[in-house]
Amino acid sequence: MSGRLKGRLALVTGASRGLGAAIARAYAAEGAHVIGVARTTGALEELDDQIKGLGGTATLVAMDLADFDAIDDLGRQIFERWGKLDILVGNAAILGDLSPVGHIRPEVWQRAYDLNVTANYRLIRSMDSLLRRSDAGRALFITSGAARSLPPYWALYASTKAALDAIALIYAKETMKTSVRVNVVNPGPTRTEMRSAAFPGEDPSQLPAPDHIAETMIALAEPGFTETGLWIAADAQTTATQAVEPGDEGSIH
Repeated sequence: MSGRLKGRLALVTGASRGLGAAIARAYAAEGAHVIGVARTTGALEELDDQIKGLGGTATLVAMDLADFDAIDDLGRQIFERWGKLDILVGNAAILGDLSPVGHIRPEVWQRAYDLNVTANYRLIRSMDSLLRRSDAGRALFITSGAARSLPPYWALYASTKAALDAIALIYAKETMKTSVRVNVVNPGPTRTEMRSAAFPGEDPSQLPAPDHIAETMIALAEPGFTETGLWIAADAQTTATQAVEPGDEGSIH
């Protein structure tokens, strides 16, 4: 452990498995205290064991992010216990139906928007003042290339990620004159349960493990990283980004 995030407080959603668990482990290994949020208590306890094995510490929060009042309550508890938040990682998401737009089930549509979009808005709403109390607040959101490539049958998932991109990058503009920095990360194809559900015929052994995103997420969370409003392709040979500029209303290419 080199301590690049020593003393930082990091909230990671969807922390019980996949990318979220990898990010939580990486932050803990670098000295951050991790607040791990997920629905499954058992999986969170496994994460806690892994973090302890790395010499790190964590606080476990078992909750459904579609319970928006619980997000507000979490913000209150963080304020009362720590008085600030240094790092917010909005990672939790669901795939939803992969089908023609007219065939998507309304209840599945609503659930995906609740978790992939509204929960992240509610996290920003509840955690913004805490991030501003940090000397270097960092908000990072996990997106998908589908938000830009817009493949057939992916209307639900792609549209939720496109909405998340818009929210996060606008938030970046709104916080440019503060110590908060906001960036969006596309991890690319990764060996996760969601990827297996989307591509059941794919050989997962040919994909990188979730830990491949660790270095990118650590670097973006460090106080010394001061760029904001970037859309980062973490799997690319050359990082694809677009910086937020005052008054820039252009699209991301």
